[in-house]
Amino acid sequence: MELIKQVEINIDYILELVKKYHQDHTTNKEILVDIKKAIDATVGLRNKKDLILQFIDTLDAHSVVEEAWQTYIETKRREELDEIIKQENLNPEETYKFMQNAFRNGYITTTGTDLAKVLPPISRFSPSGERAIKRQTVSDKITAFFKRFFDISSREVDFRANQPDYLGQPPIT
Repeated sequence: MELIKQVEINIDYILELVKKYHQDHTTNKEILVDIKKAIDATVGLRNKKDLILQFIDTLDAHSVVEEAWQTYIETKRREELDEIIKQENLNPEETYKFMQNAFRNGYITTTGTDLAKVLPPISRFSPSGERAIKRQTVSDKITAFFKRFFDISSREVDFRANQPDYLGQPPIT
């Protein structure tokens, strides 16, 4: 009987491979292939594949992988949330608060008034259930965003810290 050791593949394992790849000065292409295979083999990392591969491309000779990863993820998380806010015409203040709470709590709450505060003003009497459709669309996008970023960063999430929002306004303190 042959025992097979299964390594838990998570973001920490991937970052170790990235560090090894970086230490080899990106010359060992086999490590890059291993990284791609590991991501593809792990359901929880598939929606993060583009983030990881883009991150690898941003590394230079002086990069410290762990620090560069945290900075990169914070930037991408901010950009992608701002893009959702723009696309769906959401209330930026409430969206930041909503996502801050979601990352702190570890889950998205789609019931209650918190999500309603995020939504743009839509008449409750609009035709064809426009409000319900918008709520579902926003809920789906925010949930996908949360799943993409929740378990890949070890720092506390602060969407507003020292950054202007997408409208160019200063952060709220």
